[in-house]
Amino acid sequence: MLEPSMRWQRRKDARPAEIINAAISVFTEKGYAATKLDEVAKRAGIAKGTLYLYFDTKEDIFRAAAYHAFESNLNAIGGADAAPWTSLRERLPELLLRLLDVANENHFPAIFRMVISESRLFPDLARIWHDDVASRILDLIAGLVIQAQIRDEVRNGDPRLFAFSITGPLLAGMLFRETYGSFSSYTPELQALAVQHATTVLDGLMLPVQTHGNAAT
Repeated sequence: MLEPSMRWQRRKDARPAEIINAAISVFTEKGYAATKLDEVAKRAGIAKGTLYLYFDTKEDIFRAAAYHAFESNLNAIGGADAAPWTSLRERLPELLLRLLDVANENHFPAIFRMVISESRLFPDLARIWHDDVASRILDLIAGLVIQAQIRDEVRNGDPRLFAFSITGPLLAGMLFRETYGSFSSYTPELQALAVQHATTVLDGLMLPVQTHGNAAT
């Protein structure tokens, strides 16, 4: 049985994560503007004064939430365990499915919709989301495209634009589901969308397989 002091230390160490999880819950329910730190503290089961021991502002909590949601998962999304020479045709379907898993676990669609709807009033909201989430995912995918281009697997073109082409339909699907849910017959099943889109986009990205030392034309 843990000594009281050890239980207290464990509880203290867990508080930032508890605050972040509580904040995400309130953000997704009420939006950024309507979120009050009192409610975040209440959801986290702490006094508001205790919250300020870890975060100074609501913006700081949002930044921590955005960072926390994806920092520990970027390697998993990118399939860091795969060999660097693994074909993009093999990696992309799994990559998109992993991206969906991580997004769903971290309330990505709801937070993304909140950022879009409130970024005009809170431009720092968009900047934080861009720096800690969007640009890092796009950089990751663009990096995989660059590797495939070096291996002469993928046609010439701006890897950053290819990254948008790869992620765009999934983001649209997430937002569609978040906005319309079961009200629309067009609401996509995201895993099926990821698999079908991976096949479609790869047909446009990949170069013909080389034969007899020359690229097929």
